[in-house]
Amino acid sequence: MSDAGARRALIVVDVQNDFCEGGSLPVTGGGAVAARIAAWIKAQASRYAAIVATADWHIDPGAHWSSDPDFSASWPVHCEVGTGGAQFHPAFEPALGSLDATFRKGEHHAAYSGFEGVDATGTLLADWLKQRDITAVDVCGLATDYCVRATALDAAREGLDTTVLRDLVAGVAPESTRSAYDEFAAAGVRTTEAR
Repeated sequence: MSDAGARRALIVVDVQNDFCEGGSLPVTGGGAVAARIAAWIKAQASRYAAIVATADWHIDPGAHWSSDPDFSASWPVHCEVGTGGAQFHPAFEPALGSLDATFRKGEHHAAYSGFEGVDATGTLLADWLKQRDITAVDVCGLATDYCVRATALDAAREGLDTTVLRDLVAGVAPESTRSAYDEFAAAGVRTTEAR
């Protein structure tokens, strides 16, 4: 988290019930990550010019959902609009009042990156950040090797100074999580502990 003069935003990725324990597509430690992110926002909100969240928001995403998923390109039904699984995890709820916007993604297709999401006015995340002169982002949430990965890499592609907060993420599997960290390094995405 360098560049003290940068206008920095926090992007909280997909801290939803279906991605936490008890959900249809749980990430081990997801609930604990949700709680740590809420505590981080309570303690550190003043360091950010904006705080946003992303959310999977599926209506009919086609082959992204499957009754026989391969857990690579197809997945069990998750984050279906109108279900409890699509809602933010209860441990994250104390932070909801600090959010400046929520970007929902994937109504009718697979969507991993928060930069595919739009806010309530239909504004894409990249445009929203540009409108607010954001030049740097910290990324946290679920899951390290899928939606956090895609969001952080897209942030870097957008020219944002991008940092993944290692203790505020959790991955699906060790191998794909290691691969994500390799991709972060190759793309110039920093990783650090939240402090």
